[in-house]
Amino acid sequence: MSPLVQGGRNTYGEAIGVIMINKAKARIPGDVGNATTFDFPVTYRVVQEASTDTHRRADPSLLEPFIDAAKDLEKAGVKAITTCCGFLAFYQREIADAVSIPVFTSSLLLLPLIFRMLRSDEKIGVITAEAPFLDKRYFERVGIDENLVVVAGMEKEPEFKRAVLDDEPSLDPEKLRDELVRVAVNLVKEHPEVGAIVLECTQLPPYAKAVQEAVHLPVFDIVTLTNMVYSAVVRKDFSGFM
Repeated sequence: MSPLVQGGRNTYGEAIGVIMINKAKARIPGDVGNATTFDFPVTYRVVQEASTDTHRRADPSLLEPFIDAAKDLEKAGVKAITTCCGFLAFYQREIADAVSIPVFTSSLLLLPLIFRMLRSDEKIGVITAEAPFLDKRYFERVGIDENLVVVAGMEKEPEFKRAVLDDEPSLDPEKLRDELVRVAVNLVKEHPEVGAIVLECTQLPPYAKAVQEAVHLPVFDIVTLTNMVYSAVVRKDFSGFM
């Protein structure tokens, strides 16, 4: 007789939970907010209170709603939790402490690992939604010296500002791709010591391949990190032959 399978939840199979802010943006494949980005099931929780830009300003009033969303995802049965904004790295420790499963709020968590991959005279280029707000507090929160990082922002790029920062419901992917590539090329040109690039904003991974082809460097983002965590929490058997 086959062993009984234990139930107790309403749905199954979603290993990764994603905390979303409350904004009706266009999220194309490659964006963490588009479920087809991943080769495995994910599930989402929208934080209704996060409907302005204060999540990018380390707003303390949002901590409790983000924690509530994480707890709800844990209760739903996910094995790990991520978010839709790299600036939520500011809340990393508090959210992780509130649940009993791994939490990885931001691609910025990759910075210490990437630095160890590079030569000691190289730095990491971070392309962020708003450079003026990505200050030393965020790097301290993820455990890296800010002097090891070079930051470039997308806040002055017209399509990015319109579609991402100003929350317009439409998006021109080609325009945004070209803007990101231009920012990346200028970053590397001005800072030839950059040995890898991290995309902080979760709406930038759709264009990571274009960036990589333009600057010929490794490009990391939240999708990179989510795939890595998934492979750790849902291990697969190996197959092949000898």
